[in-house]
This record gives sequence, structure tokens and C-alpha cells, in this order.
Amino acid sequence: MARVCEICGKGRSLGNSIETRGKAKYLGGVGTKITGITRRAFLPNLQNVRTTTANGTSKTVRACTQCIRSGAIRKQVRNAPFKVAHDTETTSVAKGPVKGAAPKRQ
Repeated sequence: MARVCEICGKGRSLGNSIETRGKAKYLGGVGTKITGITRRAFLPNLQNVRTTTANGTSKTVRACTQCIRSGAIRKQVRNAPFKVAHDTETTSVAKGPVKGAAPKRQ
């Protein structure tokens, strides 16, 4: 179903849109007046997210941002396009002070 989170089921909720006129009293006016109240719908912030299912396949779901942020869904893990081979000799850690380096101040 459209406009509904597939994880938590959050959908649209109804409320009011209030139209006002005038200048607020704290700004030196005589106060704001309500000129109209109309009904409106608050829609959830839905995003299309590719997720990994339990059996390892991926599926696109419409999930609200609260479900994404809370970790209710697990995003699809994309493999790296390539891996860089690291040389073990160049990455070894040198022991002792480095020659030519300034001594540490205390």
C-alpha cells in the first residue's frame, strides 16, 4: 500500500492547518487572529531502501526514516569494487624514536 511504512505500518495522520493574520503582541501588535482552520494530512517520511532479507537476498522496501535510523532494517551490504593489496614491509611499525625528529616537550 502506498504511503505506509512496510516495517512499522506508520501511515498518514490527520490534523489541522491554521491560518493566522495580524502582528503578535510581543512585537507591538494587537495580537494574531485565526482566520481559518482546514483539515490536512501529515505524511510519513518514506524512503526506498534496499535491504537484505533473512535468506540473503536483497529487496527494496518503503521504510520511514525512524525505522532506518533505529536500525529496524538492515541495509544491503555492497561489495567493494576492488581491493588494494597492501605490502607488509612498508606498513611495519618502526620501533624507537625517528631519526631527525624533535624531542618531545614535557
